[in-house]
Amino acid sequence: MEFTNALTNKRLRGKEGEAEAVLFLENKGFKILERNFGKRHGEIDIIAEDENKTLVFIEVKTAFYPNYGDPAFLVNKKKQKTIGKVAEIYLAEKNLRDIPCRFDVVTVIIGKGKKLKITHYENAFMLTY
Repeated sequence: MEFTNALTNKRLRGKEGEAEAVLFLENKGFKILERNFGKRHGEIDIIAEDENKTLVFIEVKTAFYPNYGDPAFLVNKKKQKTIGKVAEIYLAEKNLRDIPCRFDVVTVIIGKGKKLKITHYENAFMLTY
């Protein structure tokens, strides 16, 4: 039972971080197109368009009182590949071709007193097959 509660709390904290990331990105001029775009292969937290009309697939990582470094390091090669597969599905479903795209990571660190530190890594990774 405690495991379920811990998992639920982790998901709720992740959603809180995603909500903060959306506000941050909107303040930077991003237009949010999708949130939690999920398919069988996985999920992309945020799909947005930046001020240059570039389609941006964004992974959000949230940490509370981090003791283990930057949570961006959790977006490993396996996670990158999963995001890439889902991005391909999104592009196919929306019939989008020959448009500029990139993959970003936003980290949200929530500290004591709900103090936030948000970092936006543009072009955080590229896909290679």
